[in-house]
Amino acid sequence: MNNNPRSLFLFLLLTFYFLPFTLLYAQEATTSTRDSTETTRYNTIRYGTETEIAALIQTLQSENADYLDNEIITLVENTRNRRILTGAFSFFAEREKGGLDDRAIRAIEEWEDEETDTVLAAIDYLGRVKASAAAPVLQRLIETGEARFMNAAFRALGRVSGSDGEASEEIAEYIIDFYENREPSDGYRRDMIVALGAAGSETAVDFLVRIAMNNDERFPLRIAALEAIALIESPAGLEAVLFCVSVNNPNIRSAAVAALGPFSGTAVDNAILDAFRDSHAPTRIAAARASRQRKLEAAVPYLRHRAEHDEVASVREEAIRSLGEISTGEAIEVIEGLFTERRNSVQVRIVSGEMLMQNQPERFLDSLIRELDEAKQRNQTALYNGLLRIIGGTTSQGMEPITRRLMQDRGVIERSYALDMAVNNNLTSLAAEIRVIADDRNEGLANKARRTMERLGIGD
Repeated sequence: MNNNPRSLFLFLLLTFYFLPFTLLYAQEATTSTRDSTETTRYNTIRYGTETEIAALIQTLQSENADYLDNEIITLVENTRNRRILTGAFSFFAEREKGGLDDRAIRAIEEWEDEETDTVLAAIDYLGRVKASAAAPVLQRLIETGEARFMNAAFRALGRVSGSDGEASEEIAEYIIDFYENREPSDGYRRDMIVALGAAGSETAVDFLVRIAMNNDERFPLRIAALEAIALIESPAGLEAVLFCVSVNNPNIRSAAVAALGPFSGTAVDNAILDAFRDSHAPTRIAAARASRQRKLEAAVPYLRHRAEHDEVASVREEAIRSLGEISTGEAIEVIEGLFTERRNSVQVRIVSGEMLMQNQPERFLDSLIRELDEAKQRNQTALYNGLLRIIGGTTSQGMEPITRRLMQDRGVIERSYALDMAVNNNLTSLAAEIRVIADDRNEGLANKARRTMERLGIGD
C-alpha cells in the first residue's frame, strides 16, 4: 500500500465509513441463512415428499430439536403414509413427548387399514408416553389374536397401566388370567411377564414369585420374573430373589443379583458382596450395579479390587461407575488413581474421568484438561475424543477458558463440544466467539451455533 500520509488517511476514512455497512450486511446474511434454513424445513413438513420428511425428522432427532413439533403433530393427524407416521412416532417416543396420542390410538383401532410398521410404532409410542387412555384399545388389539402385534401390545399395556394405581391392578389381573387360562404361546409369555413388572402392581407378585422359584420353568421366564419383581419392589418378592441368587444356572444367578438393588437388609448386603466372587462375569457386573443402586459403602473394597484387577473389561468399567455413584472419599481416591495412571486402558481412563467430573468437576477439571492435552499431543485419538466428550458435558465453575480455547480450535468436533459447554454453563461472555462459528462454512456447525445463540439469549 502507498505510504503517502494522504493516501493512508483516505484509506482509513473509507474503512471507517463502510465498516458499519459491512457488519450490517454480514448480520443480515447470517439472519437470512438461519431464516432460510428454518423456512426450508417448515416448507418440507408442509409440502415435502415422504422421503424428504422422513430425512428431516431424522435430522431433527439427531439435533434433539423440538421447534417443529406442532407442525409434525398437524401433519401426522392427516396422513396414512407409513414412513412419515413411523418416523414421527419414533421421534416423539424417544423423547417421551405427548401430542400424537389420538393419532396413535386411531392407528391401532384401524390396524387392518394401516401398515404393520405404523401400528407397531404407534403401540411403542403409547407405551413410552404412558398414555393411560390407550389401555382399552390395546386390550382389544390383544383380543384379536393378531400375532404381529401381541408382544408389543402386552409390553405397552403394562407401561400405560403403570401410570395409574387402580388401572395397574386391573391390567395385572387381566394379564395373569390370560397367562393362566388362555394358553398363550411361549413366544408371548415373556413379554406378558415384562408387562406385569411395568404395571407395578403388587397383585402380580405372588404369580411372579411362583415362576421365579420354579426350577422346572424355562430360564428366560424366570429371569423375566426376577426383573419384574425388582421393578415392583415389593418385600413379598425378596424371598424368590434370594432363592435364585444361589441356583446353578449362572444366567438366573446374575439376574437375581441384579434384582437385589431395590431391596435392603443384611441378607441382601451379604448376597451382593458374595456375588463379587462369582466366576460368572455377568454376576459380578450385576453385583456392581446392585451395590451402585443401593450406594452400598461396604462394597467399596470389592469394587476397588474388581476395578483394578478384574480380567473382564466390562466388569472393571461397571465397578468404576459404581464407585462413582457411591462416591465416598475412598471411592473417589480409587477413581483418581485409575484416571491418572497412563498405563491403564483407554476405556478405564475415560470411565474414570467421567466419574470424576460427575462428582467433583471443580476439583478435577485441571487434571482432565491436562490429560486431554497430553492425549492430543501423543495422537491418542480414542482417549482424546473420549475426554473431549466428557468435558463437553461438564457443568462447573471455571469452564470459560477451556470453552473459549476449543471454540478457537480448527476442529469441527472441538467447536461443536464447545457450543455444548457454552449452553451447559450459560457462558454468554463468549457471544463474540459463538457469532464467529455461526458464520462457519460448515452448515451443521453454523446452525448449531445459531441455536446456541438463541438458547443463551444472544442477539445477532
